[in-house]
Amino acid sequence: MIRKWLQYCFRWVIKSSAKAREGMHQKPKIVSITNQKGGVGKTTTTINLAAALAATDKRVLVIDLDPQGNASTGLGVGRSERTFDTYAFLFGRAVASDCIRRPRLTGLDILPASINLSAAEIELGAMEDKMGRLRSLLRGNGGEVATAKTFAGYDYILLDCPPALGFLTLNALTASHSIIIPLQAEFFSLEGVSHLMNTIQMVRAKENPALVIEGVALTMVDRRNQLSHLVEKDVREYFGDKVFSTIIPRNVRISEAPSHGKPIILYDHNSSGAAAYIQLAAEFILRQGTG
Repeated sequence: MIRKWLQYCFRWVIKSSAKAREGMHQKPKIVSITNQKGGVGKTTTTINLAAALAATDKRVLVIDLDPQGNASTGLGVGRSERTFDTYAFLFGRAVASDCIRRPRLTGLDILPASINLSAAEIELGAMEDKMGRLRSLLRGNGGEVATAKTFAGYDYILLDCPPALGFLTLNALTASHSIIIPLQAEFFSLEGVSHLMNTIQMVRAKENPALVIEGVALTMVDRRNQLSHLVEKDVREYFGDKVFSTIIPRNVRISEAPSHGKPIILYDHNSSGAAAYIQLAAEFILRQGTG
């Protein structure tokens, strides 16, 4: 019932889905969800965008690259189920198929993270291909073709990055086709954006010249607050049409959902938060048809 309702909403939003699919990026499209500032809705956006895409019959994989493992918790993967995790996958201690878990929503999988991943920064730093390890695994470079076949059936792979610009984030950016930047509608969220832009430029210059900014997603927006309007104005002036038209409101149901191990569309599909992420998924897919 929920799936049918979501698909109806999605069709109503995008109207011309067939046209939107024209020019779709080669499968799977790999997207980093990143912002080095914590608390801006990065993991929340990863979980809920992935779920909204899966509800439209897309096959989506979330790769949790944050040692805190919040995306894994938010999709209902318990700590005891993370024996084979992102860390084991990155360093060849387990194959991807052994690590991937399937939460409650059809079409949505996750490669979970545990605290083990905190050691990755040091180990990646000691590797020759310190920025390209994840790309090799996902895209089949450097003799990793067999591993890459595991990912070939997905339409989208969303990488939930840690709130830092270390080697895990650099690996994500090197592996990705594009980036989504969640940005909280508060003044301090604007600080540090320039550092992220510099990092993106560095990755483009050294490792991944095709990397593009997919969009900036304004999160935790309170329309009653004048500051939210001012921040939104500044962000739209700075990033132009890269800012998604959809805004994610400050919504208590979105905040509650992770504690139940569910994305918002399963926890409360009637909430304003669920509607916003459905709209964001629609806008995201439409952008695939416009290059």
